[in-house]
Amino acid sequence: MTQANGKITGAELPAFFATVKDKIKEAPERPLVFLCIGTDRSTGDALGPLVGTALRQHGYPHVIGTMDRPLDADSFVLRTKEIPDGAWVLAIDACLGKTAESVGLYQAEHAPLQPAYSVGGKLPPVGDFSVAAIVNRMGLKPYWTLQTTSLYRVMKMADEIAAAIRLTL
Repeated sequence: MTQANGKITGAELPAFFATVKDKIKEAPERPLVFLCIGTDRSTGDALGPLVGTALRQHGYPHVIGTMDRPLDADSFVLRTKEIPDGAWVLAIDACLGKTAESVGLYQAEHAPLQPAYSVGGKLPPVGDFSVAAIVNRMGLKPYWTLQTTSLYRVMKMADEIAAAIRLTL
């Protein structure tokens, strides 16, 4: 898996998820929980719930954050208590990039994700693994930038993540 500045393309997502699969094989008794962060009230921030809905529709049992029940800033602390003790957690969220060239790429890591970081939020880090989809470039008003982000781009990136998970995990 090639990385440019720590970021990968959609075509490289299956290779990243293969490394996640290898890691979770070390403790297969631990369930894998998908924490799909975001809200359906902002086009740029709908990525997590779109991924969660797709995973749920394909039969994945441990999904927190869907279009009908989003995992947003208001429900984050309460909903993360739904994570079973000892579970592996894969956190998925949208984010804003520093450059126009980073838009459409993914920050994929074997590390926690910091939700709401792009918009100055103060939520606790979460996840053993994380994927942050760079849906737009950081602007002067991050909330406005997320509100006006292309829904087509967000849906395409959500589809790439869900397809790579279905292919690999």
